[in-house]
Amino acid sequence: MTINDRTERLPEHAPRLDWMKLAPDVYKAMIRLDTAARQGIEPTLLNLVKIRASQLNHCAFCLDMHSKDALAAGESAERIIQLGAWTESKHFYTAREIAAIALTEAITVLTDGFVPDEVYASAANEFDETELAHLIAAITTINAFNRFGVSTRMVPGHYTAAA
Repeated sequence: MTINDRTERLPEHAPRLDWMKLAPDVYKAMIRLDTAARQGIEPTLLNLVKIRASQLNHCAFCLDMHSKDALAAGESAERIIQLGAWTESKHFYTAREIAAIALTEAITVLTDGFVPDEVYASAANEFDETELAHLIAAITTINAFNRFGVSTRMVPGHYTAAA
């Protein structure tokens, strides 16, 4: 066995189906929902929300996409890397970002119970009601996209962020 044999990457998996092609009206509706949800939310914060939800949902395709989008928009690799351990790395983020990340976790992991009052109150202190409504919609939308990605086994690694 050579060193190259030990470091060769495994082959990528095949997608189960191309849901965007097979259900184009659903895909178009999701894009419209995403566009509507993001109104009034800073792109930097939105990228963090999308990455964190995608981490929690194990959506490799969405992680690939939103990490590349964040990097292309000027986000630091350090903040993206620390996002998985944000409770120990709060000093990398603003209070507003922490409130959004905590709300993202609470909405994404509903099996742990309802969104705790203290998490909601923290978000409500950082966002006005319109912003909060859009943030909740954005979190809901990325969770839906994650479920499409995971269930259809969308393949990560081929996405190119817009310049």
